[in-house]
Amino acid sequence: MALPPGPDRLPAPIQTALFLGFQTQTARLLRRRYGEVFTIRLSGIGTFVAVAEPDLLKQVFTADPKVLHAGDRSPLGAVLGRNSLLAIDEERHLSQRKLLLPPFHGERMQSYEAIIEEEALREISTWPQDRPFETLEPMMRITLNAILRAVFGARGSELEQLRALLPPLVTLGSRLALLRFLQHDLGAWSPWGKFLRMRAQFDRHVDELIATARGDPELEERADVLSLLVRARHEDGTPMSRDEIADQLLTLLAAGHETTAATLAWAVERLRRHPEVLRTLVAEVDAGGREYRDAVIREVQRSRPVITAAGRYAMTDFQLGRWLLPAGTRIIASAYLTQLDERLYPDPQRFDPERFVGRMPETYKWVPFGGGIRRCIGAAFAHMEMDVVLRTMLTQVELATTTAPDERWKSRGVAFVPSCGGRAVVRRRRDAPGGAPAQAAAAASAGAPLAAAT
Repeated sequence: MALPPGPDRLPAPIQTALFLGFQTQTARLLRRRYGEVFTIRLSGIGTFVAVAEPDLLKQVFTADPKVLHAGDRSPLGAVLGRNSLLAIDEERHLSQRKLLLPPFHGERMQSYEAIIEEEALREISTWPQDRPFETLEPMMRITLNAILRAVFGARGSELEQLRALLPPLVTLGSRLALLRFLQHDLGAWSPWGKFLRMRAQFDRHVDELIATARGDPELEERADVLSLLVRARHEDGTPMSRDEIADQLLTLLAAGHETTAATLAWAVERLRRHPEVLRTLVAEVDAGGREYRDAVIREVQRSRPVITAAGRYAMTDFQLGRWLLPAGTRIIASAYLTQLDERLYPDPQRFDPERFVGRMPETYKWVPFGGGIRRCIGAAFAHMEMDVVLRTMLTQVELATTTAPDERWKSRGVAFVPSCGGRAVVRRRRDAPGGAPAQAAAAASAGAPLAAAT
């Protein structure tokens, strides 16, 4: 039983340093050398088989959940909790997923749009004019506040306290998730000890939110996700436990906060370097359309996936194409390599939303949200949030174009973000609402004074 080829002559510590330190560059190099399936060995983690071909991705994503696990071997389990949707498998995963699905469909999704628009307007009103600033942190504030209100149902002092607690909790947790040797509580001064104490503080806030929800006489009318989880019942009629609710809330935050904000920062970075795309997008926003905006969002996710791969663990021998992988093999389903494959997307480095105008991406050729029964449960929410934030931003400000080099990829532990934070220069639109915006933004046109800013 042989594994696919890989850089066997390189000692595992060197493979580890290259892959963890230069993930995207190393992945491209290994695919050129060894093809669509290759093996790498990472010290202290294990043997990985990387996959970057749609038919093989389909095999991975649609495999029997008893054969390929994604949860119990995930490094995120220690951070998000043992009940997290990302840390469980098989029947338990399906049961929890069933409880979490209702808030992310239909009319409830529409009820969240006003919250997101309100948070976007609040944040954008504070942006400086005519000077460079990074958009990643502002976008993270928008997505955090939107999730705290739409998902947690937080208000007043609880909202303010969670707003202060959660960014450092998620940032520290995402960095520690991949550094298992640091996951030892050596007191409040140690990284893991600090994380555990912040996590305990988070759990106390969840207790308060649950108690408030259960005592709310209008609980049945509330649309926030927490209120639905409080009312949810397992098949045997029992309610979700506090630990289940807390772990799922933290999971929804971690999966949808930084990732969505990073994609929005990448959108700013891409639009500034593509004036024609920006002009077309602004004109469509002003006309009240959204088809091109949908295509822009999907092209950003194709060309700049913030989560570059999804992991699986073979519980038994697993046939992957012509390879029989032994039990214990870890599989990396690479969105990055697949979505930047020139055979699937001509000139893949070119930012071209026209690829998706009038057509949806093909399944397993576009996998920023994963696939199969473990596809991101909040994918529709994330797309809606990005749509609302982009629309709101472009009605409020003129976004300067630039000839500066592309921002590089930078790892924040789990997600990849623009190295300069999605730097922008904006100016308040003279025709911003108040009422509806009137005309295509002059800032997008080459040669305008603002368009020369960097």
